[in-house]
Amino acid sequence: MWITLNELPTFPHFSNSSSFLKYLYDTNLKGPRRLPGVDGKTWSTPKGKWEAIHSLKRRGYRPLSLKRVYIPKANGKLRPLSIPTMKDRAMQALHLLALSPIAECKADQNSYGFRPERSCADAMEQCYKVLSKKWSARWILDADIKSCFDTISHEWMLASIPMEKRMLKKWLKAGFMEKNQFYPTKQGTPQGGIASPTLANMVLDGLEQQVRNCSTLKDHRKGRKSTVDRINLIRYCDDFIVTAKSREILAVAARKKR
Repeated sequence: MWITLNELPTFPHFSNSSSFLKYLYDTNLKGPRRLPGVDGKTWSTPKGKWEAIHSLKRRGYRPLSLKRVYIPKANGKLRPLSIPTMKDRAMQALHLLALSPIAECKADQNSYGFRPERSCADAMEQCYKVLSKKWSARWILDADIKSCFDTISHEWMLASIPMEKRMLKKWLKAGFMEKNQFYPTKQGTPQGGIASPTLANMVLDGLEQQVRNCSTLKDHRKGRKSTVDRINLIRYCDDFIVTAKSREILAVAARKKR
């Protein structure tokens, strides 16, 4: 059976086989991802695992609030994580079966963070390719997007992310619990959710082309402007570098990015 790209997000991917596979993925994670959500469940017994597989249904589903925890960062500060329940994690992973192929089709060419078969090493290799030649760019802008996950517009995601809108809205508006107090979420996608890295990448896709359009040269042949000006953008989720032939071109790119 053939389906179109627009039909893919609503394709019935809640079969027993897909539920079982995504369940296996989510119950074998290590580290913070194995932390229980607000319900305290970890699906650790065979009976609990079997019942969990058959509980992954769209009808009547309502996600629980997220559990706020903090982990240390390299600079000594704390990074907030919002942990969904095991069931909510598995439901997000099921929807990613449909969303991930679309995200890959629309992804920026030099985006390397949280994508299948790509890694930080690939981003480093691309940096070497664009900076190691005699004619390579000599100016580099090193940047990251401040509080990227926490400040993404819910309205933009609901209007632009190609997936079931009611389900996406439920995840985004679930809120979080901290010290037995509920806090609503009005913007952002939570760090700690299975779907959050893919959603963040889809929000940022298109940044590479916007930066490439900042060439100051008058040659408008396809791809020629950014090649002559040595403009490149290499991104790992919300961290990226922009290269250019001159400082002035980087200044134009920085203004365009805003």
